[in-house]
Amino acid sequence: MTTLAAGPAHAELGRRLEKGVVELGLALGRSERSKLLQYLALLEKWNQVYNLTAIRDKGKMVSGHLLDCLSVVPYLTGTRMLDAGSGAGLPGIPVAVARPDIQVALLDSNQKKAAFLRQAVADLQLKNATVVCERLEAWDAGEKFDLIISRAFAEIAEFIALTTHLLAPRGVFAAMKGIYPFEEIEHLPPGFRVQQVHSVAVPGLEAERHLVLIERA
Repeated sequence: MTTLAAGPAHAELGRRLEKGVVELGLALGRSERSKLLQYLALLEKWNQVYNLTAIRDKGKMVSGHLLDCLSVVPYLTGTRMLDAGSGAGLPGIPVAVARPDIQVALLDSNQKKAAFLRQAVADLQLKNATVVCERLEAWDAGEKFDLIISRAFAEIAEFIALTTHLLAPRGVFAAMKGIYPFEEIEHLPPGFRVQQVHSVAVPGLEAERHLVLIERA
């Protein structure tokens, strides 16, 4: 099990995370926050070999990864979620920690990333997360998903094209974006419409963030 070394740096990360969680209006206990910091330690360790994220500084990871992913939690619906092109587990792992009531599938076709995801799920003892190493367009999930989310994965039209076969009839797509994606929304595939666009403020991040929710028309 990977743990963060105790000390001033660890305490500071903990404070930064706790403050951010409060600002987001989330009720995360000490156990959940500890798991999120453990996840960061694991990410930092594997990043040295596998290049999972461009952010190297753990302090920046708190805002740039953890709080960024947690910021969408209030808008998530349903009980089955697919994190499409999960990569290092973002947003799927923070969501799985924050919302144990949601079953989260972390899908990535890259073997090394899938290996990291399996290690993270095991180390954090996430009973509500599973890892899938498949190509999105070729995967048959058996049971469809209430919510399919992506972060820095693809333009919205491509995201929908690759995953529509996995979406439940009344399911929702959730695309995490930076600035308001006017052009991408204009090019939505036929049969889909924007349900809502949420402007999201991420504590400690001086950047625009939007969550685009899309449903079948």
